[in-house]
Amino acid sequence: MPLSELLLPEFDAEMKTTRTMLERIPEDKKDFAPHPKSMPLNKLAPHVAELAGFGLTILTTPELDFSKSSRTRVSFESADQLVRVFDEGAAKVRTALKNTPDEAWTQNWKLSFQGKPIFDGSRFLAYRQMFINHLVHHRAQLGVYLRLNDKPLPATYGPSADDTMGF
Repeated sequence: MPLSELLLPEFDAEMKTTRTMLERIPEDKKDFAPHPKSMPLNKLAPHVAELAGFGLTILTTPELDFSKSSRTRVSFESADQLVRVFDEGAAKVRTALKNTPDEAWTQNWKLSFQGKPIFDGSRFLAYRQMFINHLVHHRAQLGVYLRLNDKPLPATYGPSADDTMGF
């Protein structure tokens, strides 16, 4: 079985949970941050929404230097808009994931800024660490933001206090 087929169920589960989290973003709390050093919601939520596109970059290019990137940052217009951005990116990554041959996973992938390395390792590690783990990390932060604003948390790796799934 190709490695990509083994990764697809995890990808689908993480995207489903992330999408649900984005759907619940309070639009009236865009400037909310739980701490002065924390990213405000109007920066964190778009970052989560655009991370799916970063997965595509990892799967389809050999490297990325942020200083040479022409990408435009996603703004926070509404929860629906963030979900649309996320869905578009996730669909592209899912297609790329399905089409990634086993030999591509061991190829080197680099992330840098102005030539200074941020990550240098196998595409597999880049996909797991820089994309999936990164997405899960920021999604967990969104969970804290939701909880502190009395918004229900979706079940993630089991039921939440708000979504008990019959337990």
